[in-house]
Amino acid sequence: MSSLDKKSIKHLAELARLELTEKEEEKFSQELQKILDYFTELQKVNIENIAPMSGGTEIKNAYRVDEKTRDKTKETANVVDAFPNQQENYLKVPPVFE
Repeated sequence: MSSLDKKSIKHLAELARLELTEKEEEKFSQELQKILDYFTELQKVNIENIAPMSGGTEIKNAYRVDEKTRDKTKETANVVDAFPNQQENYLKVPPVFE
């Protein structure tokens, strides 16, 4: 793959709204070139007999049935009753901000 020139790096930096120093331009030029070289290497892989993937799973519309499993009203009431500091129907906690 062709190497990236300074004009390309400056254009990419402008698109990304980055202000790069000369040193950063050189660094990113080398790093981007390594990435592009990797894609060139991937293009050499033979994928002729490989079926395309459509996703990580073949499950479609897997819905959970809505079922009531247990009555949490009593459990909630027990927690509220056991709370050490209450005022009316609210649980009082120490202030976070003074």
